Amino acid sequence: MTSNGTTTTATARTSAKSTSTGGVDTTPAEPLPLIEEPQCVDPADARNLSRLFLERLAITEAGAAEYRYARNTLIEMNLSLVRYVARRFKNRGVSVEDVLQVGAVGLIKAIDRYDVYRHVEFTTLAVPYIQGEIKRHFRDQTWAVHVPRRLQELRTDLARTRERLAVEGNHEPSTTELATRLGLAEEEVLEGLVACNCYDADSIDRPLQAGESKQVGLVADLVGEDDPALGLVEHVQALKPHLAQLDARERELLRLRFGADMTQAEIGEEFGVSQMQISRLLNRTCNKLREGLLVEE
Repeated sequence: MTSNGTTTTATARTSAKSTSTGGVDTTPAEPLPLIEEPQCVDPADARNLSRLFLERLAITEAGAAEYRYARNTLIEMNLSLVRYVARRFKNRGVSVEDVLQVGAVGLIKAIDRYDVYRHVEFTTLAVPYIQGEIKRHFRDQTWAVHVPRRLQELRTDLARTRERLAVEGNHEPSTTELATRLGLAEEEVLEGLVACNCYDADSIDRPLQAGESKQVGLVADLVGEDDPALGLVEHVQALKPHLAQLDARERELLRLRFGADMTQAEIGEEFGVSQMQISRLLNRTCNKLREGLLVEE
């Protein structure tokens, strides 16, 4: 009997010892011991009992009552392994409960895939399964924006390398220093640094804090807007080759009308023609430019 009051029998321990050194006994003589509180079993006892339960699981028909009891008891007895592995992933912005649930999935997979005939310790298989399931969860579920696995792994390497270089040089390492230490091209490091921004997402309605927790605005205030002048620049650049194809008179006409902001009557006086003629010339010139732009599209 353990310190927590969990019932184990001498026969069960003897059976676990005898089968651990030889083949699996396919003719169990007696039922499995009743464990009322599997999660309270001492780790040393859980190790011996797990071997016994795994051996019985291997020779019991799936779906049978004894099979369900053995499997469920194995899961509960070995949750301490999940807690042990989960401690390595604390303080990563994910609740402990979520990490434990994901780790339990890895434990269940290890139990279902364990082969007692290979005579390998169960923990040797279970710990990598649990750890792998938790890492997969962080890789696939915790990123705000999904990025390739290569960049996800690079983020971890960059964080560790940046921390080491900061301690060694007492300054924020440059991209060149990071690339040199990791043995990568600077372009790859820059790509990884950009990908780091995809891990966390923040609300644009989050308030910005100044000294003494004084609110000074919202994150949305820092978000840039489209500059309407950018569209004008694009239009000018698109027009340049077509303007070059106009004759000197047409270019001067456009300069006076749209550059000097002169009226058609004033331009007519400048050219010595009527306002009506200037209107026709402007329409013909503008149509020529418009047709040129439409052909490009």
